[in-house]
Amino acid sequence: MMSDPLTNDLFPQALLTVTLQGPGDLEGFRRAARGLLAQQILPAQVSWHSTEVPAQDPLATLPDNHAAAGDAPAVPVPPEFVALCESAILHADSRRFGLLYRLLWRLVHEPGLRHDPLDAGLVELQHMAQAVRDEMHRMKAFVRFHSVQDERFRNHPEGGPLHVAWVEPEHHTVPAMAAFFARRFAQMRWAILTPERSAQWDGARLHFGPGVSQADAPLPDAGEKSWRGCYERTFEPTRLMGRSLQKPMPRRSRRKLPETGRLHPLVSAAHQRSHHLSAQPATRMARRVAQPRAALAVPAQPQGAPAQLSLEELGPSPDALQPLLL
Repeated sequence: MMSDPLTNDLFPQALLTVTLQGPGDLEGFRRAARGLLAQQILPAQVSWHSTEVPAQDPLATLPDNHAAAGDAPAVPVPPEFVALCESAILHADSRRFGLLYRLLWRLVHEPGLRHDPLDAGLVELQHMAQAVRDEMHRMKAFVRFHSVQDERFRNHPEGGPLHVAWVEPEHHTVPAMAAFFARRFAQMRWAILTPERSAQWDGARLHFGPGVSQADAPLPDAGEKSWRGCYERTFEPTRLMGRSLQKPMPRRSRRKLPETGRLHPLVSAAHQRSHHLSAQPATRMARRVAQPRAALAVPAQPQGAPAQLSLEELGPSPDALQPLLL
């Protein structure tokens, strides 16, 4: 199906629906975009959608209405655009697929676009990619695991308990972060539960499942109580910088940390102690008077001793310089 802007304005055509397998189906998007570009289909003629549950084998699944999309030739694009797609496609905005294909179309037909860093479409996608990277950083830094004695642990305790964490990411970052945690905690069993999708590592393979509500998440264990006690003992109110603390972490994510539940009482107690110390009268320091140093005692000269000795008298006697004979 050939198309151009003039023909599309005079004879509007129905939108072509493309359904991707999962909210972060990058491979499906690449295959569909190649087929659309090969057929010269304008970005305004495509309606992008994605399924809620990703396919088990994304490489073997082709987008709808494009059975021959995998045979389309590859499109040369700048390396920066590939990295931009890998991050921006995980954003929660449903317009991300259309924005990516529109920018890809322009890169093919407008070669000068790659040299325009202030382009509105490029800036918007960069903001999406940065939001996804910030979300991934927060998951790396603030995910809290709880130990759960599941059935496998009761039957084989030598394998260790299951470590479970419940998080509520804003974007579709679970598959990418599951691969990160699988490399970081390869020796322990863990599971990350989210409202959208869950991931579990059994020590050898990653398994994905449906989402879980917060009510079904595990309750705090003894390890979290110990961590709260340690946080209270080492809390330093002078390091709490108010608004600067809120910049790297939104309030939505900050309130889910176990230590933030005790943050407000600790700060209030610190302010009360500060006001109490400020209300106390100033302590008057006593002036310190320097004491005179005692005179050095000079030993008295015995009677009959000369007041001064010559150099020869101070030196050793000649007999003392003779070697000893055994």
